[in-house]
Amino acid sequence: MSTENKIRDDIARLAKSIFDRGLTFGSSGNISVRLEDGWLMTPTGSTMGNIDPARISKLDNAGQHISGDKPTKETFLHVAMYETRPATGAVVHLHSTHSVAVSCLADIDPANVLPPITAYYVMKIGKLPLVPYFPPGDLDLAKAVREMASDHHAVLLANHGPVVAGKSLEDAVYATEELEETAKLFLMLKDKATRFLTDEQVKALEQKY
Repeated sequence: MSTENKIRDDIARLAKSIFDRGLTFGSSGNISVRLEDGWLMTPTGSTMGNIDPARISKLDNAGQHISGDKPTKETFLHVAMYETRPATGAVVHLHSTHSVAVSCLADIDPANVLPPITAYYVMKIGKLPLVPYFPPGDLDLAKAVREMASDHHAVLLANHGPVVAGKSLEDAVYATEELEETAKLFLMLKDKATRFLTDEQVKALEQKY
């Protein structure tokens, strides 16, 4: 099996896992992976629960669609991450319930949406900025993502959902799942006195990982 075919199979396998566990619904959510000669992206209008590896979209290094089904309408979000973060190997964008819920709250800190609840969140996400709301397909959203992606590999789109970049497909998926679980914990703990990690504990994790 060629490397590209294996990547296609990995995208379909992990997309189905995400869908089966209720982390995205209907035709929402998309995944992309960088290749030497461009990118693979899940097609527009497809459900992540049933991706056909052979029909995954392929784009060249200029972002032009060259084979497979038409790519996701949110291609520009992925390209913004790749262009701003050259080490990015994959990008995951979901409309996961708890992350979207947090993105709709009025009293969150737009510079860092979630507090350091667990060490794993600090290790996999770190600081999570909130990108202001833009209508679906608005290219100004890509500009806003680019501005924040230079300092953050994960961002939360207001009233929309997370966009997470990783060095590999697995890294991006696991970080997205950690973000969703932390958002769930945050909502569960929101009205309770909570012991978050201290600044010193966070700094120690950042230095080590």
